[in-house]
Formats: sequence, structure tokens, C-alpha cells
Amino acid sequence: MTTIITGNFEQQAEAKQAMADLANAGFTADQTSTFFVSPIDRDDLHVGGGHESPVVDGASVGAVSGAVLGGVVGVAVGLVTLPALGPGAAVAAAGVGAYVGSLGGALIKIEDKSVPKTEVIRDEPSPSEPQRKAGTLVAVSAPASAQQDTAIGILRAHGATDIEHPQGTIVAGQWTDFNPLTPLELVSS
Repeated sequence: MTTIITGNFEQQAEAKQAMADLANAGFTADQTSTFFVSPIDRDDLHVGGGHESPVVDGASVGAVSGAVLGGVVGVAVGLVTLPALGPGAAVAAAGVGAYVGSLGGALIKIEDKSVPKTEVIRDEPSPSEPQRKAGTLVAVSAPASAQQDTAIGILRAHGATDIEHPQGTIVAGQWTDFNPLTPLELVSS
């Protein structure tokens, strides 16, 4: 691992110009990397990522059981009203009962406080730490102090924000161990 100097750009054109100036300053394509950093979705911070959680799982179980119970009640109501309303009433009552039952079952399970909350992974930035913004990230491997100063100067000249100096590995133009959830390691002004 080596020191990597990074800068975040809102505009891709500025990032491209910074990359060109880094190349003109002697940084090779193998030493540089550029890619888009997506906004952090709070669901990405949960174990397993994605949008599934025990609360959602509980809601789906509640919806299925509620639909079954509601459908059975609807059929019973439809059968009682069969002589007066005809055979369509049983089918319609079963459908309405299943719909209302699934909605009620899901809502009951969502409100169930006994469902455990999803555990948060350890790399989550704390609210007091600055968080990585979405944008085009330009990264350059700069092991020597003079290289770091040059890279910082070029990134600043092109309007980069959140200029950092983390440790990492860039191989063939790819930052192989980049983790968007790690706290920022901003350079001093």
C-alpha cells in the first residue's frame, strides 16, 4: 500500500482535465484512477446491503398470513350472501378479504416492535465525520512527498473538493482496495 491522493469533482470535464494535467506532470496511467462515487444509500450500511431487513421480512409474512385469513373470511361472507347476491359475490368477497387481510397483516408486522433491527456494519461513518460526496473521484498513487504535493496542487487547481491522502493500492489504473464507506482522510489546507 502507498499514499493515494484523491480529489472529488462535481463535473466530469474538470476531472478529465485534472487527469490530463497529472499525466503531463509525469504520473502514468497505471498510477491514476478515476471513477464515479455513488451517493451512500443508508441501506448500503446494513449487513448484507440491499433493501431487505427483518422488518420487511416480517411485513411479507404478515401480508401472506393476512391474505389467507382475509380470503377465508371473504369466502365465508360470500357464501352467506350467495342466495341474495349470486355466485359472483363469493369471488368478489374473497378478493376483497384477501386484499384487506394482506394490507392489515403487513401493517401489523411492520409495527411489531419485537422484530430486531438490522445491525450496522463497523465501517459506517459517524455523523461527526465528514462523509464522501457523490461525484467523479480522481485518485493518484503518490509514494513520495514531492509527488503528493504535485498531485494536491493539480487537483486544487482544477477545483477538486475533499482532497484526501488515504493508503491504498492502484494496479493498472484501478484502485483495488477502495472502500467508499471509510472515513475521509482530508489533507490540511
